[in-house]
Amino acid sequence: MQKMAELLGLRDECGEGTLGAPALAGSCLADNRLNLDVYPDGCRRFLQLFKEQQGEVVRVEFLRLSSNDCLLDTTLDSLPHLKHLKSLVLKGGHARDEFGSCQHGSLTSLPPDFGNLSCLTHLDLSFNRLSTLPNCILHLPSLSVLLVSHNSLVTLPEDFGRLSKLTFFSAMKNQLKDLPQSIGELSMLQDLDLSENALELLPEEVGNLHNCTELDLSGNRLLNIPDSLANLKSLRRLHLHSNLLVTVPASLANLPNLSRLDLQNNCLRAIPAEIQALPFVHVRGNPLGETEPSLQADKSSTRKLKRLFLASGEGSFTVTSEGCRVVLACGIHFYFPPGAASGPLRIHFRSLTPDPQWVKLRHHDVLLSAVLELQPHGVQFQQEVQIWMPYISPQTLHQHEVVVRTFSGQSWSDLRTRVKRKRKSKKCVAHCCVLHFSWFLVVSRLVQNECKVPAEGTLLFSSVDPNIKVIFPPGVTKEPRSVKLQVLPVSAEEIQEITANAGCRASPLLYLSQDSTVDFLKPVRIQLPLPPGVTGLNLDQSRLHILHGDLEGQTWNDITSEVVLEFTHLYAVFEVTHFSWYWLWYTTKTYIGGIAKKVYERLRLYQVNFIALQRKKDPEQVLLQCVPKHKVEPVLKKLQDRYRGPEPSDMVEMFEGEQFFAAFERGISIDMDRPDCVDGRLSFIFYSHLKNMKEIYVTSPVDRKGQAVKGQVSFYRGAVPDNIPEDASRRRKGPDSLWLATLPIKLPQLKPRWDENPGPLNGFSFPPLNLGNAETGYLTQANLLSIARRVGADWQSIGLNLGLTYQQIERIGYNNREDLNKQILDMLFSWAQQNSEDPGCVSKLIAAMKESGRQDIADEVEAIIELGRQKYSESIRRVGLEQESSTEDSAIAMV
Repeated sequence: MQKMAELLGLRDECGEGTLGAPALAGSCLADNRLNLDVYPDGCRRFLQLFKEQQGEVVRVEFLRLSSNDCLLDTTLDSLPHLKHLKSLVLKGGHARDEFGSCQHGSLTSLPPDFGNLSCLTHLDLSFNRLSTLPNCILHLPSLSVLLVSHNSLVTLPEDFGRLSKLTFFSAMKNQLKDLPQSIGELSMLQDLDLSENALELLPEEVGNLHNCTELDLSGNRLLNIPDSLANLKSLRRLHLHSNLLVTVPASLANLPNLSRLDLQNNCLRAIPAEIQALPFVHVRGNPLGETEPSLQADKSSTRKLKRLFLASGEGSFTVTSEGCRVVLACGIHFYFPPGAASGPLRIHFRSLTPDPQWVKLRHHDVLLSAVLELQPHGVQFQQEVQIWMPYISPQTLHQHEVVVRTFSGQSWSDLRTRVKRKRKSKKCVAHCCVLHFSWFLVVSRLVQNECKVPAEGTLLFSSVDPNIKVIFPPGVTKEPRSVKLQVLPVSAEEIQEITANAGCRASPLLYLSQDSTVDFLKPVRIQLPLPPGVTGLNLDQSRLHILHGDLEGQTWNDITSEVVLEFTHLYAVFEVTHFSWYWLWYTTKTYIGGIAKKVYERLRLYQVNFIALQRKKDPEQVLLQCVPKHKVEPVLKKLQDRYRGPEPSDMVEMFEGEQFFAAFERGISIDMDRPDCVDGRLSFIFYSHLKNMKEIYVTSPVDRKGQAVKGQVSFYRGAVPDNIPEDASRRRKGPDSLWLATLPIKLPQLKPRWDENPGPLNGFSFPPLNLGNAETGYLTQANLLSIARRVGADWQSIGLNLGLTYQQIERIGYNNREDLNKQILDMLFSWAQQNSEDPGCVSKLIAAMKESGRQDIADEVEAIIELGRQKYSESIRRVGLEQESSTEDSAIAMV
């Protein structure tokens, strides 16, 4: 392979090749592997290599290709020639749609001679379009790891048990309805993931998987499970949550190695006492203790709806025709009335960071929540499903109203929304009703009044300012049409501040829209109040201007000479035949359109300051935040006990939904693998009422043993939003126009730490640790070391909150009484060893840090877990292909 890289690199320098040494260097990460799934044209590259250097390619042992590639079918025919191949990844999910969801690959089958790959031990076909498992897979004699997650499999072959060497099998998120009896012949199987399918029954033969340590059957339609599961003496973790179980065998309590039994969100009204006594059983979300309603009784009055409480990290639940109430960990509530679903239906949900590329806010809209995606999209419910979404109260937006906005796949529309403020928590929730699921978010918009205009005419006025009226005369339209009215009040002080002219005044800004593209048959009369301080007695008509703005507010035209103006003591009245923005100005200026455009742009801007603070106990922990000007003082006051740093930046102006970046400079760096890191800079999206804050851990490549590092963080604008005015866009071009602010960051002189002393962990020696579970990713020994570096004298309270006893804390303190670093290490790793088998230990660690006042460490752990969760959603159980590690170990290590 090295020879092949040199040859192709030489050809490229001569102008004859197409790949070149740099490209191939990225592909050939080792002498026996090709990682081509990172290239959009990876299959083309493979075919060229196979054609020109076939002798080298056939010796490849590890190969990764994207099944989103258009040349995949041609490439498949060449794969059986790779006789030495040990690991093959043909996954989809490398391409994304406009909403950020992974697109499945095009793989539907494999060539028949694929079964001749006698050395193949690992095969990943996740995120594809397989409806049946290719028969050739059953002829792979060495296969030990098989992943077919996120496909469309309905069943498995009857002779699936032929894969006698299989140790790891994942078929999560398919459509499996049953399992073959031969599955019991997989005597070496250790990890079986069949979650989120449509299984209604399990064969008794599942009880023959005597080496199975983890079995995930969550998210199916199981009514019961066979007693034979009690024969799985090696089983450590059994996931049965989110099914339809009405009973579980008591014999499960006799499994000697079982450390987690998850029965949450089922239909269990009673649980055997033997199982209830287990300390690791989870049963929340079951109707325990409820009795079955009498057959003669009215079910609608006697039956209590099932309530589901989902923990953080869960992403789905099942709804039946009986209905249920569901509460998500983030505070979102659902009510599915009886009969809303015709049968068992699996609901998937996730919270998405709003992306201005597809979350299109209208002018003067303010985003109040993240985006909630509910799947399956488009499924029609028989009755309306109710949704309650928490949001941040827009206390400063007095002339706005809160609505839930939904995306149909083509456009956004607002739902009829009721707002409620909870008495105890004082949190605000927006309530709406829907008949199908898609994407939802909460926004604050200008108050909207609307009416249906019949042929007889009607009157529409603003609830914000009742003096603003629109009169539709008889005969104005043939067919009824819907009309909407919105008003943006603008104070005289705002006008004077922006224009720097005390003589400029303006009425409230009026926006009219309709659901028809046809102009009205007769003129529509509009009544606007005269600008502040102007009456019919002192009115100088030469100074009064009616302005018409386009839909985007880019241009404002003076139409005073085109309409007939009538005046009363308080109002101006004029007639129009089509709708848009209308604005009444009173000024001595002649070119009023340019002034109005400037004022309109400024009304959409927010004045903000940037802050960069360092934690007092750990200066390497830096908090970055973009804060609206009026919130800077209270935010700094809240943070001053734990953080210190420079004064906030000078005030800058930003649009709602505008992107900006933070770059650490002059000897300070961050982890480039963060999902929010773009070209070495942290990416932010400014939303005025959401938290534009990130707390990160910084390092310095500069030697800090001799002196402190005086660095800085600079803030830059990102891509120019699509809907900002042209003038604003032009002003942001140029080499320095993207810079916003720079604040100093100082890292103190580095003190000697335990990791600089000889010996593993300064005298401590522990086996490798992987805390957590495969779905969310693991915390490793290196992660714990990073955490330990930032723990200080508060290690005792952290240890107590982690569950260590006072005696353990005292012993750790006494045994390491001369060294604080050793005390911290001993506490943290002692706890980790005790909880290494508990999948929920990471959540406990996060909770303990929060309870101890160490939100910074909790945020770092959550960031690690979130990265693992993203990797999991993009590629189920990504397999590490380290040359020295076994394929089996690679399959169960995500992070």
